[in-house]
Amino acid sequence: MDPPPLPRALRLALLLLLLASPAALAWKKDEFRNCNQTPFCKRARTRAPHSLDAPLSLAAGSLAVSSEGSLTAELSHPSRPRPLILRLSALPPHALRLQIDEDYSTNTPPNRRFHVPDVLLPDVDSRALHLSKPKTVGGVSTVALSSDLDVVVKHDPFELTVRRAGSGDPVLSFNSHGLFDFEPLQESKPEGETWEENFRSHTDTRPRGPQSISFDVSFHGADFVYGIPEHASTSLALHPTRGPGVEESEPYRLFNLDVFEYLHESPFGLYGSIPFMIGHGPGSSSGFFWLNAAEMQIDVLAPGWDGATSTENGRIDTLWMAEAGVVDAFFFVGSEPKDVIKQYISVTGAPSMPQQFAVAYHQCRWNYRDEEDVAGVDAAFDEHDIPYDVLWLDIEHTDGKRYFTWDRSTFPNPEEMQRKLADKGRKMVTIVDPHVKRDSGYHIHEEATAKGYYVKDARGNDYDGWCWPGSSSYPDMLNPEIRDWWADKFSYQNYKGSTPTLYTWNDMNEPSVFNGPEVTMPRDAIHNGDVEHRELHNAYGYYFHMATADGLLKRGEGKDRPFVLSRAIFAGSQRYGAIWTGDNSADWDHLKASIPMVLTLGLTGITFSGADIGAFFGNPEPDLLVRWYQVGAFYPFFRAHAHHDTKRREPWLFGERRTALMREAIRIRYSLLPYYYTLFQEASTTGVPVMRPLWLEFPDDKETYNNGEAFMVGPSILAQGIYEEGQKSVSVYLPGKELWYDLRNGSPYKGGVSHKLQVSEDSIPSFQRAGTIVPRKDRFRRSSTQMVNDPYTLVIALNSSGSAEGELYVDDGKSYDYQQGAFIHWRFVFANNKLTSINVAPDNLGKKVFSTECVIERIIVLGLSSGAKKAIIEPGNQEVEIDLGPISLRSGSRSVAPTVRRPNVRVVDDWTIRIA
Repeated sequence: MDPPPLPRALRLALLLLLLASPAALAWKKDEFRNCNQTPFCKRARTRAPHSLDAPLSLAAGSLAVSSEGSLTAELSHPSRPRPLILRLSALPPHALRLQIDEDYSTNTPPNRRFHVPDVLLPDVDSRALHLSKPKTVGGVSTVALSSDLDVVVKHDPFELTVRRAGSGDPVLSFNSHGLFDFEPLQESKPEGETWEENFRSHTDTRPRGPQSISFDVSFHGADFVYGIPEHASTSLALHPTRGPGVEESEPYRLFNLDVFEYLHESPFGLYGSIPFMIGHGPGSSSGFFWLNAAEMQIDVLAPGWDGATSTENGRIDTLWMAEAGVVDAFFFVGSEPKDVIKQYISVTGAPSMPQQFAVAYHQCRWNYRDEEDVAGVDAAFDEHDIPYDVLWLDIEHTDGKRYFTWDRSTFPNPEEMQRKLADKGRKMVTIVDPHVKRDSGYHIHEEATAKGYYVKDARGNDYDGWCWPGSSSYPDMLNPEIRDWWADKFSYQNYKGSTPTLYTWNDMNEPSVFNGPEVTMPRDAIHNGDVEHRELHNAYGYYFHMATADGLLKRGEGKDRPFVLSRAIFAGSQRYGAIWTGDNSADWDHLKASIPMVLTLGLTGITFSGADIGAFFGNPEPDLLVRWYQVGAFYPFFRAHAHHDTKRREPWLFGERRTALMREAIRIRYSLLPYYYTLFQEASTTGVPVMRPLWLEFPDDKETYNNGEAFMVGPSILAQGIYEEGQKSVSVYLPGKELWYDLRNGSPYKGGVSHKLQVSEDSIPSFQRAGTIVPRKDRFRRSSTQMVNDPYTLVIALNSSGSAEGELYVDDGKSYDYQQGAFIHWRFVFANNKLTSINVAPDNLGKKVFSTECVIERIIVLGLSSGAKKAIIEPGNQEVEIDLGPISLRSGSRSVAPTVRRPNVRVVDDWTIRIA
């Protein structure tokens, strides 16, 4: 039977909540649980290190190598009803997988623990190496992980360490402080014991009792640790949350939540959860990933937290706590941090390759009112000569918040509206959220109800919560059958009014439930396979994102790369599209916090991310808006967005001067699209992010380790935001021993020192690294689609040895033909006064071919000694002029750099250009 309807008074209160102003819905600390209100966190945090009290002191026994080549053991203690089964396996080149679950062969509980499916790549198990038989001496077993790494298992009490084989130096250790606890599932509730948990007006029935897991992990040789998004902070490195000198602090929380407005400095969890942490110090990089989708709390522990009078130099201890699940963890070791990221990507998947248009500028608002408003905004971009590629529609475009529909009074001709945009090379995005309006006349709801496709409540009825449409239910995306059903809804037949140039935005997919505990689904709701929501909560949005991306893939018959933006994320989300950082606010601190937020996402696989330009909430002062465009033009995902209660803020509404500044920022992004697209190709194969912390390129430079104000775009460009109102100067640290060249005027700056620079209103400090070559397109069109056949400019920044190199990747920008060889990939090398193009595309990728008639029309050489007057192009012995030219084509730019004009060599050919 259906659950009883909500009382009329509560329905009215919720309706008023939906209509309330942003201030009324702002983040309130008391609406969310802290660690002391979360029993599993409170219990784990109060345990003392190195305790021999039951049930923490587990002993490892019966070690053996299985027929599959993994090392297995039993972890037991007299107080436990069942032993734990441990399995260790090795993945090339330097990864260790640790799996621990209960032994269900005896004393089987009524339920088994949840193993998160569909996140790891399907070939992970098949790639595992065959471990050799361990050597056991004095209660310690050692097995080779690779040629230079060992795994050491201490038997009693159980402890695991990954160490360097030659020196014996530890890199990562598990349970070295004895905090490992694995609460056993119980067959029935003991008499007199209460399993229920209450928070505010909500009760979690917890019918399966306590089942939490906690353990300590130590990163040896690390100065800082990074990762575990999503949190808002102006610090790139993770701060200690416990220990000497640390004020009272919450752990870092991983629990996907709809936080309507978030604080810019808080360990509180936001919309996504990626339980992956990187430790880094000079000469040492390591990573730890726990595949677990339950709520997680993580402490970063200050030196001396355990009462030790002295601590190992360069070691950071962490405490990991989860409400449910199993231990399925990976230890990664690399000689530099990029190696660790590549290993993480090797198990969770590489980021998807975006379409070209998605890398350009997006214009969004909640909401563009109607087709006339859409046409007016589109025309104004052309009138003000500002390029853009995508216009977005929020929830108000639908018929009463019913997704896959249109409000025909305001959007009567959606196909024609999309066609008019497409005629200019532009696309449209509409929103599709997971809450389905409970309306007997709505075909999605009727189908889901009839097929039993909704998540169930604890009583077995379709779960009924409240979101934008009012009474709503939520498809059970854990079930592959339901994901396939959802994917079919994106077909042109099912989504009436959609066209091939319409793409998708997934919001509220944490999932957000306005009347649920902490604005989310109750933990005792039930999913496919009798899985409690508490066990998969952090992955619900991941599965929704997956189903939506599959829907667009089906719609395009596998030929069109999907574009889907998601708010909720989990490990592996990078395979399905872009994300943004949610409901930020129009203040300088949120602008500043956006940089470490985007950088951290990039470190954990989510390379395609960005923050809302100008912020979702509030009305940014014009100077803040300009600075946000100047910073945001470097985000991997570049979108302006705003709440419907804010004033309109399209770039032409703030006076001619500020319009010119915002236009210039957007044009900088468009000029760099060839470089960005090349970086996205690198990310799609290696996972190395597009936007990077300085230390990713300079891993031995300690000055870069906690710099969250400056950032790299690829290996070649460094930018420093301006984060204070009226700021007159800024200190910019330029790492390395080589020069850096100002992107605006080519002025050289010494590396390895900080420079105090005067702040100008027309741009933020940005530099090209000596020794690099950056490809650009400097002719500005309405959209990136209309730039496809435009010529290239190469900007060469010479290092102290007079050399430089860079790459250019090009494909058709939309299809999957590149997977069958339809792309070009060239490396440009400048040495001994000669520029050479080298084809680096591998052979025999497939039968498809891509070509282009695009040529290089300018080559700018920074750092070239004066006096060069001509260049010789081979083959052909063609002579072309060299004279001084501007770095950019903005008005007023001075001619300062030697420029090879009109060499007109094709980017698909082999050639050399020699400076005479």
